[in-house]
Amino acid sequence: MTSVFINYRTGDGEKTAALIDQELSRRFGSDRIFRASKSIAPGQVYPDELLRRLRRSAVLLAVIGPDWTNFQSRLHDPEDWVRKEIMEAFACELPVVPVLDGRKTDRLNARDLPAELARLTEIQSVPFSTQDADTGLKRLGDVVADMVPGLRDLDRDTALPPSPDSVTNSIGDVSGTAVQSRDFTGDVGGTVIKGSTGPVHTGQGDIYQNSRHESGNRHFSGSGMTYFEGNHHGDIRHQFGEPDGHEDGR
Repeated sequence: MTSVFINYRTGDGEKTAALIDQELSRRFGSDRIFRASKSIAPGQVYPDELLRRLRRSAVLLAVIGPDWTNFQSRLHDPEDWVRKEIMEAFACELPVVPVLDGRKTDRLNARDLPAELARLTEIQSVPFSTQDADTGLKRLGDVVADMVPGLRDLDRDTALPPSPDSVTNSIGDVSGTAVQSRDFTGDVGGTVIKGSTGPVHTGQGDIYQNSRHESGNRHFSGSGMTYFEGNHHGDIRHQFGEPDGHEDGR
C-alpha cells in the first residue's frame, strides 16, 4: 500500500521531489512512497495507475516551488496532472501538505490560484530549503510518520529501546582483542591487565602470579611474588627483594 504520494511539477520542484522520495523511501520503504517518474513501470497505463495509487495513499505532499503559481494556464486546465492530483486528493478527503520549496517561496495566495485550488491557502505548509536539506527532510519524515497510521513502525530512524534483560557495554581506545558475552558456561581461562595505574579487583577466589606455591604452609618462590586468597577489595601492593628465609629452594 502506498502511504505518501508526492505531487510535483516538472520544471518547478522535480529535484526536491526526488530528494524527498529518496529520504522517505530510505526511512519507510520504497513501496510506501509514490513518485510518478519512479513508481510507474514501463508499459503501465499512466493515468489509470497514477489515480489508483493516489486513491490508495494516506497523504499527498504537494511540492510548490517559486514558479508554481506562474503556470497559470496549467493551473486552470482541468487536464493538468498537478492540478488533477490535488483535486483528486481533495475529493478523496486525503490530507494535503504543501511543501514550500526554497527560501524565496512564499505561502500561497488565493489571488494567484483558481477557485478550485484556493483551499491550498488554508492548509498549514512545511518550508523546505536545499541549503538545509537534512533538517528539512527529517522534519518531513517526522510529519508523515505522525500523520500516517503504522508508518512509525516502519521508521528505520526510530531506535528500538533495549530489552529489560539485554547487556550493553561501551569500550573505547582498545588495542587488541575485545570480547563481549552475556552468559558464560564453564571456566574463564584468565585475566590479563596491562598498564594499570590504580587499584585492580578481579573478582572472587585465590590468585597466584608467577609462583610455585603450596596450600597450608604457604611456600613461595620468586622476587615480586603476588598471592591472594579469598575475596579482595582495595589496593594491591608489591614488595620486591631477595627471597627470605621462607624460600624452600625449589
